[in-house]
Amino acid sequence: MTDVDSGTAYGLKPGSYDRDLVEVGPGTPGGELLRRYWHPVALCEEATDLPKRIRVLGEDRILFRDGRGHPGLLYPRCCHRGASLYYGKVEKSGIRCCYHGWLFDTQGHCLEQPCEPDVGRKRHQVRQPWHPVEERYGMIFAYLGPPERKPVLPHYDVLEDVPEPLRVRATSHTLQTGGPEIMPCNWVQTYENVVDPLHAPVVHGMISGPQLGQRLAAMPDSVFFEETERGMTSNIVMKGPDGTLQQAVVELIFPNVSLVPVGGVRPDGRAANVTWTLPLDDTHTKLFSAAAIPPEMAGFDSTRMPVFGGKNWFELDEEGHQRHPGDYEAQAGQGAITLHSEEHLVSSDRGVLLFRKLYRRAIEAASSGRDPINVARTGDDVVTVQARRFQPLPSARPDA
Repeated sequence: MTDVDSGTAYGLKPGSYDRDLVEVGPGTPGGELLRRYWHPVALCEEATDLPKRIRVLGEDRILFRDGRGHPGLLYPRCCHRGASLYYGKVEKSGIRCCYHGWLFDTQGHCLEQPCEPDVGRKRHQVRQPWHPVEERYGMIFAYLGPPERKPVLPHYDVLEDVPEPLRVRATSHTLQTGGPEIMPCNWVQTYENVVDPLHAPVVHGMISGPQLGQRLAAMPDSVFFEETERGMTSNIVMKGPDGTLQQAVVELIFPNVSLVPVGGVRPDGRAANVTWTLPLDDTHTKLFSAAAIPPEMAGFDSTRMPVFGGKNWFELDEEGHQRHPGDYEAQAGQGAITLHSEEHLVSSDRGVLLFRKLYRRAIEAASSGRDPINVARTGDDVVTVQARRFQPLPSARPDA
């Protein structure tokens, strides 16, 4: 009698995902948490006199810049008869619907109803739904949450008073090593990658080569994670060229900001590249970054570097992506939304586990009517960045 095969894929139950962790639409626990914060929705240069479709947190909006230079973000269906403002005409004072000419300013006020007597005697009784927007670091930020809970848009100290000759540059992209402009997967799959430092020696070293530098392509001596006032840090300890232990710090700032000390780095060694992982909806993600860089890097595009067997990501054919997988393949390859029920988390996933714990805690705070982590609703909110490149290890640190 032969032994019966064990562990086969026959009879596997359908997998499932943690809805609180991944869903971003209005009314969902995670979506309501994310709506307590400002999010970049476009580069400043993308707001023009030609309306632009924007998708953010599962909702569609229209972005434009009026003739006075003010950006506006409005609900796409005109509040009159539902025509799309994507086909609207942008004028000095706002955007005019193509159907009956109703004119709205950047805050949704109806300024004109040309088909009505006196250009609309009751025009002040209607308002096109809108969102507050602000411009900072070359990006347009929007707040999509409850008005009474609107926070201050934070400043990041490493992007303020930038020393010469550095300049702040904003970009919208996917990953450091390449990928399409929009990731076809849930935002958490991309964001959790930042607090998974032990993927780097595998994806960036053993398989794909030292994509992000030799130091990050080697197995660290130890890693540890710490909760902070604004989120958490991932700490990587390695031997330096002189044999002494050195520590690099990667930082998550809630709910979706990350700082990795690669590329933009200030003279003091702190990371000066701030990245926002924006959920467009449950299954699509886009990244926005602002970095303090020297003038010679103004046109530099790391995604076009030949790091995959002598080619950049965009030059690879299907076989090339199989033979040289990077972050994109590892993250998008999990599917549109990964199946959490099929995970087997282990000790090297401590960073992922801490992030999920903090994220659920923030959801609970928002659901209870309290301000979640990293929300300031008064004053001038300045973030002091902790992320930094490798430096001598402090004399005291938590056990790895």
